Amino acid sequence: MEHWITVENLYLAPWAAHSAAARARAVPEPEDPLRTAWQHDRDRIIHSKSFRRLKHKTQVFINPHGDHFRTRLTHTLEVAQISRVVSRALHLNEDLTEAIALGHDLGHTPFGHAGERALASVYPGFSHNRQSLRIVQHLEKEGRGLNLTPETCDGLLCHTGEQLPFTLEGAVVRLCDRVGYLNHDIDDAVRSGYLAPNALPTSLVEYLGDTQSHRINTMVTDIVATSQGRPVVEMSEPCAAAMNELREFMFQQVYYHPLKVEEENRLGEFIRKLFHYFCNHAEEMPPEFQRQPLEQAVCDYIAGMTDTYALELKQQLGFE
Repeated sequence: MEHWITVENLYLAPWAAHSAAARARAVPEPEDPLRTAWQHDRDRIIHSKSFRRLKHKTQVFINPHGDHFRTRLTHTLEVAQISRVVSRALHLNEDLTEAIALGHDLGHTPFGHAGERALASVYPGFSHNRQSLRIVQHLEKEGRGLNLTPETCDGLLCHTGEQLPFTLEGAVVRLCDRVGYLNHDIDDAVRSGYLAPNALPTSLVEYLGDTQSHRINTMVTDIVATSQGRPVVEMSEPCAAAMNELREFMFQQVYYHPLKVEEENRLGEFIRKLFHYFCNHAEEMPPEFQRQPLEQAVCDYIAGMTDTYALELKQQLGFE
């Protein structure tokens, strides 16, 4: 532990998060002799049940035909890799960055954002980032939570939404999450037939690149060049404008594709039916979810389901 603190003092930027200054956990613990606080957070996330379930949760394409589509787990790993590259180049704390990146989507529902929107419609205030925080604070380890540091918890909560993270490491993940999903969603959209290989606007190809790796490299290089030597994590205005244009293109051509919207509406209606069903049949949920407030417990149960588990329930309950 002391070795890593010495390394951090020599290597990290003054505005980086330093392990020696990590805020106290909610439940005090003895210091780990081998790992810094954020190395410990990272390990707890990787070994959690919620992390393992990500391999059977949708990223964008539900029940895709083929083995090479992203799941929520592979998305998470790609975001962690991109975030670590940026964090290392900017002399920020890679361990905190990695912990936030690996845990940022723990709270995602089955069927991706379709499931998230459906739960939010019957349980106002639900969002996957709030659920990620709830998982690590209250649901994992039979209700004890993972007892992560405040810096990691803040990064999970603030990787999306209006509230910004209070560490630059959290800001790295917030930005690299978008870099990751936009680029790998293009790859999956082409593989699925939603996009033609040459469908991207010429202006975006010329600025960002014509392959996934080229586009990611352009964006990452720009973030590092723009933020180097400064206590910020941001893109240049031209690159940010190109990324926003790419995001708008993906919404129009992929995320709002009529076939995809139809599928998501159907699955969203199933999630709402499931919610109302378990609100009226709480005794059919696992014992740990038979608690009050009931609607919160039902929401926790459904949000934790994998696509596979939810579809099996659909069949068992006879939902159309």
